Order: sequence, then structure tokens, then C-alpha cells
Amino acid sequence: MFFGKPNKISYKTEDELLLIKKSGDLLGRVHGLLSENIKEGVSTKYLNKAAHDFIKDHHGVPSFLNYRGYPATLCTSINETVVHGIPGDEYLRDGDIISIDCGVLLDGFHADSAYTYTVGNISEEKHRLLKATKESLFEGIKNAIAGNRVGDISFSIQHYVEKRGYSVVRDLVGHGVGRYLHEEPEVPNFGKRGNGHKLLKGMVLAIEPMINIGRRDVYHLSDGWTVKTSDGKPSAHYEHTVAIMNGKPEILTTFKYIKGEVE
Repeated sequence: MFFGKPNKISYKTEDELLLIKKSGDLLGRVHGLLSENIKEGVSTKYLNKAAHDFIKDHHGVPSFLNYRGYPATLCTSINETVVHGIPGDEYLRDGDIISIDCGVLLDGFHADSAYTYTVGNISEEKHRLLKATKESLFEGIKNAIAGNRVGDISFSIQHYVEKRGYSVVRDLVGHGVGRYLHEEPEVPNFGKRGNGHKLLKGMVLAIEPMINIGRRDVYHLSDGWTVKTSDGKPSAHYEHTVAIMNGKPEILTTFKYIKGEVE
């Protein structure tokens, strides 16, 4: 398993992209399984075990488990928790939103994706947040093509959500991914067009907007992982693993197995 972080950008071959896509398909199936089990009264510990067992049963390795000491397969972040919520004895309630981030290592390559799920009947305010955040992900992906720069992805996400009244978390960013779970370059969700690393064919990025209804400020709990909004207002998180190609990006993870999702 590759749990370090290289200090230079890795460019993938076509065969390596196919292996990441294979990891991404398994990861997509994990999200599909989770979507069938997210309902009022279910614990995050239960969801974590279901994902862990599914990955192992399909000959994969949970990318997050024991990564820098992280104790679980999933990050389960409810309502005002932005990211890195640790699964445990927390039960889903009607009206919650839960962002689930997961990674899979298969045949030597990682894939990484996140999705924000609804529990029962959520408020219109939360619906609008989820819609804007997911749409901002695809706005960012549109700019993930050879010849652009990281800042073109970052700007498009920031511009999309801020003109709708939301704020971008700045303490946390996307990243390269491949043989290592975290690779160069970092991919902020805010920035200026034309700034940052030049995007070249074969780069693979985890693009992951983390968007708040309220202020952008966050704080970290004493567990060393959990990140929450400073004002207690909800946050959403969507993520795809994306290959930089000539002309158009290729999404290597998938949401197509998620119950009710239309791609």
C-alpha cells in the first residue's frame, strides 16, 4: 500500500488510468450500497462496517483506514460537519444531510470520491446547498483539461457557489491521486484563472468542493480529524477523481450506482 505523498506530479499512462477507473467503479458501487442503507435510525458505525466489508469482499483495500492514523474506512460528516467525521454511535435523523467520503485501493491505484446524501425530508435550504455544491463540482471538472491551470478549476468552483450566496472552505483542498492517496498538486476550491500548476495530459486530480451555507470559517475537534463550520450551519461535499485529457476531462469515479442519482 502507498501511504506517502510524492513531492512531484505523477503523470499516468493509459493503462494506469484504466486501473484507477477500475478502482473508481468499485468505489462507485460502495456509494451505491451506502445509498440503499442511509435512513433514519442507522448509525454511522453501521455504514462504515458495510463499506469496509464490501470493499474487502471485492478484493480492495479501504484507502482511508489507518491513513495517518485515521481509524475508519469512511468519513461520515453530518450537517455542520464539513469533512473527516469519524463513524461511531451517531444515528441519522430525519432532515439530516450526511457527506460520505471514501477511497479504494485496487491493483495498486487509489480512487477517491465523496457524495452528500439526504436523510428523509430535508429543508429547502439544504436542497439548494446540495444542488449548488454538486453543480460546482461539474463546473470545476469542465475546466480540467490539458493546457488550463489548477486556478481555472478553482476559480470556476468559487465563482459558481459565491454568486449563489455560499462560501468556500479554504482550509481544505483537493489533490492529485494515483499510486498514493494524496499526490501533487493541491487543488483549492478558490483561486484565480491562469494561476497554479499547468494541467497536462495524464494528471489525475481529486476535485472536491466543500461548500458552506454560512461563513467559510471552520474549526477542528480535539480528535484531530473532525472539521466543523464555525457558525454551526450546514456544509456539503462532493468529489470525483478526474483524469486530465486533451479536449475534455475523463471522470474515473462514478455516482451512477447511487439510488436516485441520474448521471
